[in-house]
Amino acid sequence: MTRLAYGDAIREGFEYAMRRDPKCFAIGQGLWSPWYVGNSMKDLDKKFGKERVIDTPVSELATTGAAVGAALNGYHPIVVHPRMDFMILAADQIVNQAAKWRHMLGGRVSPTVTIRGIVNRGGEQGAQHSQALHSWYAHVPGLRVLMPATAADARDMLIAAAQSPDPVMYIDDRWCYDLAEEVAPAADVDIRSIKPVIRREGSDLTIAAASYSVALSLAAAELLEKDGVACEVIDVRALNPFDPALIRESVERTGRFLAVDGGWSTCGFAAELVASVAEGVSPAKLKGAPARITLPDAPAPTSAPLEKAYYPTAELIAERVRQMGR
Repeated sequence: MTRLAYGDAIREGFEYAMRRDPKCFAIGQGLWSPWYVGNSMKDLDKKFGKERVIDTPVSELATTGAAVGAALNGYHPIVVHPRMDFMILAADQIVNQAAKWRHMLGGRVSPTVTIRGIVNRGGEQGAQHSQALHSWYAHVPGLRVLMPATAADARDMLIAAAQSPDPVMYIDDRWCYDLAEEVAPAADVDIRSIKPVIRREGSDLTIAAASYSVALSLAAAELLEKDGVACEVIDVRALNPFDPALIRESVERTGRFLAVDGGWSTCGFAAELVASVAEGVSPAKLKGAPARITLPDAPAPTSAPLEKAYYPTAELIAERVRQMGR
């Protein structure tokens, strides 16, 4: 076991996937620059050469289209979008091409492409540089969507995505990059094994979240423990396909449910989490109505004081849980 930070774990995932598979390559903007992708791809261009770590001109559409085409011809590209906001410019390649070809060609051909979207917010970056748009892509059949919350998952989910026969969207959050833990050596990962897991056991209330919202939820659970409230925290991990079984089993035991998500409420993933409980847990098992915490339905502000009010905190989650128990 070695101690590994989330950002370094992503780099280790790249290195493992590219070392094991000569047809795996990375392509995207700023891959030779730590300013764009932090330490998550440091020196990979030196290790594997610039013909396998390809820094492209600023065209999300062209970069993603080239990767999808390469995938249809037997390669296993990982496309990197340093800001998820501008990945929207590649929506046709992702939603209409990558996610549809396997279905339209009867399973004979599948674009084995991984699309990495980085959530990069805070620091007064404002409305066009702060969006977590995971719920958009989780809505699309044919596209696997993963959101790692831990260092081990940051590495292992990337390995699984690179080895998957399906197109995969891998979404990491730069607010997680300093999170560290003890991890086992890297190994092959079957993407079908990635399902929700319990990160903290509890008996009074179930919290379900993904990515950085898991860290917030665990911090809230620590605060609530001082009040004698035992929260069970579930890390969703895979948003599409989404398996609600573990969440439903937990809520049947605790009787209360809170969804925490880094997106907005309207048509957001928190709504999917709440719906999964409403549809799969008998009302007789519930001690109160399910609830959710999300971003306010407004674009991100460009002001540090307003950001403090805009983004959910562990204290906000803890207070909402206290209200649910009253």
